[in-house]
Amino acid sequence: MGGERAQEREMMESRQLFATERVAGRAVYRLHAITVAVGILLVLYYRATHAPAAGEGRAAWLGMLAAELWYAAYWVVTQSVRWSPLRRRPFRDRLAARYGERLPCVDIFICTADPESEPPSLVISTVLSVMAYNYPTEKISVYLSDDGGSVLTFYALWEASLFAKHWLPFCKRYNIEPRSPAAYFSESDGHKALCTPKEWSFIRDMYEEMTERIDTAAISGKIPEEIKENHKGFHEWNQKITSKNHQPIVKLLIDGKSGNAVDNEGNVLPTLVYMSREKRPQHHHNFKAGAMNALIRVSSVVSNSPIIMNVDCDMYSNNCNTIRDALCFFLDEEMGHKIGFVQYPQNYNNLTKNNIYGNSHQVTNQVLMGGMDSVGGPMYVGTGCFHRREILCGRRFTEDYKEDWKRGIKDKTQESIDEIEEKAMSLAACMYEHGTQWGDDIGLKYGYPAEDIITGLAIHCRGWMSVHNNPPRAAFLGVAPTTLAQTLLQHKRWSDGAFSIFLSKYCSFLFGHGKIKLRHQMGYSIYGLWAPNSLPTLYYVIIPSLALLKGTSLFPEITNPWITPFMYVFCVKNMYSLYEALSCGDTLKGWWNEQRMWLVRRITSYLYGFIDTARKLLGLSKMAFAVTSKVSEEDESKRYEQEIMEFGSASPEYVIIATVALLNLICLVGGLSQIMTGGWNIILNSFFPQLILCGMLVITNIPFYEAMFVRKDKGRIPFSVTLASIGFAVLALLAPIV
Repeated sequence: MGGERAQEREMMESRQLFATERVAGRAVYRLHAITVAVGILLVLYYRATHAPAAGEGRAAWLGMLAAELWYAAYWVVTQSVRWSPLRRRPFRDRLAARYGERLPCVDIFICTADPESEPPSLVISTVLSVMAYNYPTEKISVYLSDDGGSVLTFYALWEASLFAKHWLPFCKRYNIEPRSPAAYFSESDGHKALCTPKEWSFIRDMYEEMTERIDTAAISGKIPEEIKENHKGFHEWNQKITSKNHQPIVKLLIDGKSGNAVDNEGNVLPTLVYMSREKRPQHHHNFKAGAMNALIRVSSVVSNSPIIMNVDCDMYSNNCNTIRDALCFFLDEEMGHKIGFVQYPQNYNNLTKNNIYGNSHQVTNQVLMGGMDSVGGPMYVGTGCFHRREILCGRRFTEDYKEDWKRGIKDKTQESIDEIEEKAMSLAACMYEHGTQWGDDIGLKYGYPAEDIITGLAIHCRGWMSVHNNPPRAAFLGVAPTTLAQTLLQHKRWSDGAFSIFLSKYCSFLFGHGKIKLRHQMGYSIYGLWAPNSLPTLYYVIIPSLALLKGTSLFPEITNPWITPFMYVFCVKNMYSLYEALSCGDTLKGWWNEQRMWLVRRITSYLYGFIDTARKLLGLSKMAFAVTSKVSEEDESKRYEQEIMEFGSASPEYVIIATVALLNLICLVGGLSQIMTGGWNIILNSFFPQLILCGMLVITNIPFYEAMFVRKDKGRIPFSVTLASIGFAVLALLAPIV
């Protein structure tokens, strides 16, 4: 009997298209989590039962209790999904054996919004990389949404459609990786060994000539008249068109269905479509969510594929088998019908060795996202994701649901390109959605900056699960922010959007109640609570240091047994954080840089996110979307490569950073002076924890002191910021500790 069951289990496993594995090493994590939880409870008990008398620092003490209560609650939330993270492993060979080329069609959406922040030459490298997937080209349709409505972007895409005839067969003939020409030709010349030097140079020269033409047009802002005659689409633009006021534009640059669009070896090319939805000043366009919803509608009359992949314009395909890997999850006989979307992690190709701005996300990708996979599925992060078309159109999960995998193949019609474009343009009109459920029950959600988070939450609440796939070779690589300003803007936008959702009807604890697991709800709230984290963090980096200077003790004496839980929680949390970072591939210095950026983000980006959300709730400001620039000056790029932090401008965020840094330096010097001149043993015994905390903050802030007082390059902190920070630090020193 046992042998039969084992044989049956083996047969079932052999039919599975993916495996699910538990991440190793969780016993160490659980020991850490349980003991730290006990330590936190002891810290809170001590705070609550040992408050000093009024006038002896009671207010500051109670403030510390409030901050530590918040930290404890947030720590519980963050640990909710880390208990047993999963790792998924697709079996691409089994997919090939079972389906061969009988695979579903896939629509690929790429969104761009501003040709200045997102250069057209960067955008088309992403386009070309996804056109070159190791997948039947007649089953791929690529759509570029241009929310900037720029003729420069259209011109770049037209150039890419011509270059694709040479690039795609070159990629597949030699099975090269990556298939973004910009990334491929920027890597070492070792690739030359795959083909003849003459052919390699021919393709490279062709690509460089194309990018030079595109960049020249972008700089001049004009398209040569002789080029405009090559495609009717150029005539859509005139002098009256602006990025915020223009008609809908949909152009099929390559019609892969016709069979006439072939590369230079006679192979069918993927369908390639340019879309710029209608924009009018009197109509709200709903940012990226509006663009995605327009793409869903437009693609329904062009290709109507059952699977939709979307990726940001700066995140090129780094793995030519990503589509096949994703389909292993959707087509699995046992679990596939339950999976609504497959999310890939965000990775970057321009990170410095030691991750100067903390943009690596390795722990997030490997632990947090894998942890959410264990409680119902990772959230939708807005890029690198494969969705069923049906779930983006509002379908709820039912056990008897069966996908029509032939959709997009059997829907081929004899309509002309002009007829298809005309029909598609009507679906991209700004009035189309009025009086419909688009942006609510259908498509991506409207009304919040982080539309991807609430869209993913709604999908989970409709009964679907999602999976996180983090392959050894990254599926997508993007461009990480290369300046501090870009990093802070990005996190400010994320924290603002996530906090707005947390305070809305889409709060995971309200919207998800009774629909998804409590731990899944908590996992969603991790990012929603980023913004309010700024307040206890600001308190903790200012008040204990001021209290040290003014002689008010806020921690147990070093000889008091109650110091043990404080020291244990501090040491063990940081030791495990370091262990986790190193095991995920970070360096020791990279971990330290991440701790610095953790602090900086909390006291700047998250603080501004908190304030902006409050202003919107009070009706004092409106929702806006800021595009993170993908362009840096040459000097900035050099400093980034040298891992020198970039300031340069007189930003209010830098005033906060410099003020906190100066305040802690003054308090540390003052505290040490008191120890040296007073009763050394008595004072050190009473203030040792505060001295350690203040000293750690000063060590963390060393790059900021250098930027204020040592550096002479253009990336230093401006003198006006230093002057303002000194003034604010002096004002803070005047505040009493009561």
